[in-house]
Amino acid sequence: MTQASPALTQDELKTLVGQAALQYVLPGSIVGVGTGSTVNKFIDALATIKDQVKGAVSSSEASTARLKALGIPVLDSNEVVELAVYIDGADEIDHQGHMVKGGGAALTREKIVAAQSLQFICIADESKLVKTLGQFPLPVEVIPMAAKRVVRQFAALGGVATIRLKDGQPLVTDNGQIILDVTGLQISDPLAFESQVNQWPGVVTVGVFAYQKAQVCLLGTAEGVKTLVF
Repeated sequence: MTQASPALTQDELKTLVGQAALQYVLPGSIVGVGTGSTVNKFIDALATIKDQVKGAVSSSEASTARLKALGIPVLDSNEVVELAVYIDGADEIDHQGHMVKGGGAALTREKIVAAQSLQFICIADESKLVKTLGQFPLPVEVIPMAAKRVVRQFAALGGVATIRLKDGQPLVTDNGQIILDVTGLQISDPLAFESQVNQWPGVVTVGVFAYQKAQVCLLGTAEGVKTLVF
């Protein structure tokens, strides 16, 4: 357990776990890199050892831009057969390593890179650890013509789905699709839920990561970085 001051801010906790994730980066490897404010701390830390890695496979345009700006080569996922490790944050993570992701709208590409990786290392602050997934609005990437029907399908499950907006217009993902955010769900069986929703026509990806769950979570706490192994 790495010791830390109890007075650390959430931002400082993110920095702590971002730096802690470096221990999972193998020399000479290509690293899978996620998206979001916590991952940005990891990218900054990765830049300090960039000469020791071959490069990264990125899950978003935003992360790609940050990696390149720091001099870390970014490879196309199709050029890489397998990644030793994928490092990403989570909007929620339960005590089995299942996650809700997609607050940054990159869930589809995140799931693609996670599926390529032998190990998923989640980096998060302790506010993200939950008993049951569903308190954070569940992101679902959908093809626009299916949006209203998918909203009705969530309503049948007791969920309220709304289209995510940016500047008053539907937010468009890196893949050219839109995001529904769903509230009112208690996801007690993440594997079954992920399977069910991914079968709905028009759903590109649901933001439940149960099949691509974390093997390790580096959790930033007032006492330092706590390592959870699933």
